[in-house]
This record gives sequence, C-alpha cells and structure tokens, in this order.
Amino acid sequence: MRIITLKRRALSLCAALLFAAAAMAQAGKAKYVFYFIGDGMGVNQVNGTETYLAAVEGRIGTSPLCFAQFPHAGLATTFSATNGVTDSAAGGTALATGHKTKNGAIGVEADLSTRANSIAAKAKAQGKAVGIATSVSVDHATPASFYAHVADRNMYHQIGKDLVTAGFDFYAGSDFLQPRDGHEGKDLYAQCRDAGYTIARGYADYRRKARKAEKMILLQTEAASRKNHTSIPYAIDRKKGDLTLQDITRAAIRFLSQKGTDGFFLMVEGGKIDWACHSNDAAAAFREVADLDNAVKVAYEFYEQHPDETLIIITADHETGGIFLGTGAYELHTDLLKFQRQSAEAFSRMLAEQHQKEGAGFTWDFVRGQLQENFGFWTHIPLDDQETSQLKQAYEAFCEGVAKDHKTLYASENIVAATARKLMAQKAMVGWGSNGHSNGYVPVFAIGAGAETFDGRIDNTEIPEKIARAAGYGNE
Repeated sequence: MRIITLKRRALSLCAALLFAAAAMAQAGKAKYVFYFIGDGMGVNQVNGTETYLAAVEGRIGTSPLCFAQFPHAGLATTFSATNGVTDSAAGGTALATGHKTKNGAIGVEADLSTRANSIAAKAKAQGKAVGIATSVSVDHATPASFYAHVADRNMYHQIGKDLVTAGFDFYAGSDFLQPRDGHEGKDLYAQCRDAGYTIARGYADYRRKARKAEKMILLQTEAASRKNHTSIPYAIDRKKGDLTLQDITRAAIRFLSQKGTDGFFLMVEGGKIDWACHSNDAAAAFREVADLDNAVKVAYEFYEQHPDETLIIITADHETGGIFLGTGAYELHTDLLKFQRQSAEAFSRMLAEQHQKEGAGFTWDFVRGQLQENFGFWTHIPLDDQETSQLKQAYEAFCEGVAKDHKTLYASENIVAATARKLMAQKAMVGWGSNGHSNGYVPVFAIGAGAETFDGRIDNTEIPEKIARAAGYGNE
C-alpha cells in the first residue's frame, strides 16, 4: 500500500514537473525577436575589431563587443545552392527563408521561380509587427531577401514594389536605388504613400511623424541622399545629424512596440561592413563592426526589460575580403588604425574635390599635409624613404592623370587614397586575401529565449528555422 502511495506521489510530482516545464517553455517563447546581420562579417572581422579596441586602450588582447559576450555562440557555413562562395542575395535568402538559392537570386529557390517565404513573412502571418532595417538602401540584397521574390538582385524597382506588397510595418535604410522605372506614372515614394506608409526623412522627422503613422519608412534626409543615396555614411565618416544604425534600431523598436501586436520581429543589417571589406579598408571595417555592436546594445537594453520573452541573434551572410590578422612577423599593430580619420573612399573623394578647387595649389606639400592629418603618416606612423616615395609617385600619377582608379564592388579610389590605405594595412599588419567574398565560417551569437539552440556548427539555412521554433511562428 505504501509503495503504491509513493508511486502515486512520484507520478503526481512528475506530472507537476512536466506541467511546470511546459509552462516555462510556453513562457520562454520569443515574443520579441531581433535578427542582426553583419554583412561580410566573418570571424576575423569580429576578432579584429575586438583586438583593435584593446590596442586603442594600449594593451594586447581583446576588448569584447557586447554581442560577442552573449552566452551562446556557434559557427555557420555559407555556401549557396550553386557556388562554394555565396553572394549577399543567396546568403541573405538562406538567412531569411532557410532555402539555398542561386547566387544573385532573392527570395526564390534555385529554380528561380519557386517562392521562398521568409521568417519575417511567417512572423507577420502570426500577427507580429515586422521591421526590416539596414545601413544601406532598403532594396539591397540582404534586406530584400526578407520581403522580395526576384530572380535578379539588380531588379531594384521591382524589389521596391515587393516591399510595398509585403506590407511590413517598418522599413529603414538610406533610400531606394531605383524609385522610378520610366514606365509607371507613380514612383515608389508615391506607391508607398498610397499603401498607407508615412515616409520620414531623418531621425528628427521620424520622431515628429511616428506616433500618428500606421506604417513607416525611415530614410535619410534628402540632402544626405543627394550626396549618396546608396547608404548612410560610414561610422568613420559620420557627421553630426547623419542617420545612424543606432537611430534606426531605436526608431524601429519604438514604432513596432506601439503597434499593440503580440510582439515583433526586427531584422537589422550592418551593410557597410561588407563594403569596407570589399575595399580592404580595415579602419573603416572595424568601426562598422563596432557600430553594429552599438545597435545591438539598443536591442540589449530592450532585452534587459523583457529577458524571458526576447531573443537576439547576430550572424552574417558571408565573410568578405579574406582578412587575416598578422602578416608574417609575430606582431600586430591595429592601434595605428586609430589615426585614420576617413574611409579611403571619402579621402579619395575629398582629394578629387581639392584637386579641382586648388588647381596649381594642389602641390605635394598640400597632399602630404592631408595624408598626415587623415592617416597620421610621418607624425604618428613613421614612413621610410621608400614608403614616402610610393605616396609621392602616386600623387604625381594622379596629377598627370595616368593612373586608373582602383575600383571595387561599391567604391572607386584614386591612386593616392589606394596607396595610403595599403600602407596603413601594412603598418597595422592586417592582410587581405581578395576584394571579394570567401567561404569562411561566420559567427553566430545569441541570447534570450531559445538561444541555446544556436550553439555549435550549423548551416545558415538552420538559423531562420531555429528562430521560427523559438518564436512559435509555425510553418505558415
């Protein structure tokens, strides 16, 4: 009799424990999902940034980024359906939909016709508020992978139309790349307004308009877009009043929170990590990673208020540049990168403007002064006669118009800027394998509800599936 009673008590206890576990699992669903994608951010981009931050503090080691301290971490493979090295369209589609596709395709499978629905669409189907944000154009490959379905990533106008059709609650980025196509009477701005979107130009404008808006598109100011509509400025080039990824993330959280839905899904892309790495500009790249981390900190503040209901994921679509830390000698001098005050792209543009403005006054002494001010050469970074000669020869070739600009996927640099950038990398002992993507592992960091499932080695297609399970989105 006593044995039966004990068994009954044991069964009751087990039932109680199972009920409690089920209740905890239900309570642990990710009501709020933050999905950060550092475009081009491989393992060494993260490690290099932490090494750089420690070097600036005057020590050897690392100064950990916020997201790199999250309790769960893994590595993801990135190959596409057709290539060992993915592009951002196929990489973004894998991260958004869980499907491999052909390089260049967005939101479709490798046959280029079968639609692949994204984790954002699943969240929307579950009644969540949805936001898609980036530091580059809203119709670029990675953000587009969450709402568009096109065979070619360059179909920017159609991608913009898909943005309207998707009907998500919040979009943000620099601007549209192709707001008009010449065949339609209304441009994308008008089409967005007709669909109920309020368009804000800059963070101050967002704050004025957000409360009364049903749906929102946050772009940089028109003045900023006239200078460069393809992206917001690099962190290293930022001026007061420029739209930032922190601004965008904060605006997205506030707007999605006011929607009154049962939670939200927000994807935020640090798109210019990739651009800096295509240009092999280590100083710009490390500052972009740190800038993404600043945006993550905004999300982490939200997590601290809702720790049992929030999931934050940080990963990348691929690695760019094949960056390596150390070039032979067992040394690393990333601290020298702090003396670079502009991206090489911005420095190139400034020199071209000065050359046109100064005319005969565009002397070697003038350019040497600009190199000294913007790269720290000679004052903070000693150069020998050969290195100084390289820069002077580059200046002469530039003035004579005999040297072609160095062009990468997103930038064009004159020979002076390109030579300065290469010298800076040599001095810092940071190396680059190419101006393109690589097949290197990318990191995955996670915290919050369901974060433990992201530990270990996974494929990029598994990430949206794991998010869907953690958030209870189902298979809609």
